[in-house]
Amino acid sequence: MDDITRVLEGLGGIAPRLETLYKDLHAHPELSFAETRTAGIVADGLKQLGFTVTEGVGRTGVVGVLSNGEGPRVLLRADFDALPMEERTGLPYASTAAGVMHACGHDMHVTCLLGALELLAGARDAWSGTVVAVFQPAEELGEGARAMVEDGLFETVGVPDVVLGQHVAPVPAGVIGCRPGPAMAGGDTLHVRMFGRGGHGSRPETTVDPVVMAASTVMRLQTVVSREIAGSETAVVTVGAINAGTKDNIIPDEAELKLNVRSFTPEVRTTVLDAIARIVRAEAAASGADREPEIEPIASFPVLVNDAAAVDRTLGALRAQFGDAAVIDPGVVTGSEDVGYLASASGAPLCFWFFGGIDPAVFGAAAQAGTLAKDVPSNHSPLFAPVVGPTVDAGVRAMTAAALAWLGAGGPATG
Repeated sequence: MDDITRVLEGLGGIAPRLETLYKDLHAHPELSFAETRTAGIVADGLKQLGFTVTEGVGRTGVVGVLSNGEGPRVLLRADFDALPMEERTGLPYASTAAGVMHACGHDMHVTCLLGALELLAGARDAWSGTVVAVFQPAEELGEGARAMVEDGLFETVGVPDVVLGQHVAPVPAGVIGCRPGPAMAGGDTLHVRMFGRGGHGSRPETTVDPVVMAASTVMRLQTVVSREIAGSETAVVTVGAINAGTKDNIIPDEAELKLNVRSFTPEVRTTVLDAIARIVRAEAAASGADREPEIEPIASFPVLVNDAAAVDRTLGALRAQFGDAAVIDPGVVTGSEDVGYLASASGAPLCFWFFGGIDPAVFGAAAQAGTLAKDVPSNHSPLFAPVVGPTVDAGVRAMTAAALAWLGAGGPATG
């Protein structure tokens, strides 16, 4: 029996407790940089496992270090912030926080990493080196990884030999998705304010209507990707929110748009951002606005680039656990992640993969019926709800196997 299989034998004994932990975290989501309860649970868990713990890294981040003799320094990362949205799953462990939900699976990431760390801490005769566990805040803002680095993360834990991480996805539990090279899009968030001249709804001729201005802008923005980006490239422009006005018979003074942009190359990113600025200003001018619109960059995610050699080494261990057919290339993903900043800031190679969170029977039935988009909620949906047992099992197995693929063999048997 190889070391990875032997270490994973302990998963059955801790799985019920991990499932309970997951449901507790899911019921108590916390927004970016406000994850104090979650951070406390993580810190207590790490201390019980014998990790040296540093709290408050990057405001609410938690870092644990477990040294086990000479060997590689392997960084394992999970994010733990939630989203500002109302949950509609109807689950008995649904969010108890009004307007806040773990709709992206970060509660699952925390659970699976803590499970993997417990297995590693309990089998120190199977590996050598140093495990660095990073529990990161504010991934949804694109700010958490940078905040931890700027707060001295690598001065505290040392420079890792590799950065490993994973993300739950709306594919069958037991499926692993990973690809070398550019794997997830860079992302930019913009807030736009368009200024009109308010007045009575019965006399629009005396006003400059920012609602119409904003609506025209939204429609024009739909042509950026279809008419300004080559078909061989990938880009996404989404207007996720429009805010204007208070009453049906009042034309407001201004309207706000919240935009999200995804791209994979600097050239495409520049083209898209320049086009947005051009269109916003032109629509304001065409509407007769007395004041220039304001375009404010809010957040920016770098393109996530997986190191080819790191992917090859990591997937060797994951294929051994899940089977060749279960490890797939998902293609480039237009979602964004700031975990890449941990790798670029440290100079370490990165391997980041997806693991499925959907009941295979549910996924299969929806696929056969051609109703995947309707019947399998994706991340950021108010209905997103990973199937707990199989997803925890797969996530813990994947993270544990990946870590052991990088740690040295045959530790000093200190635990």
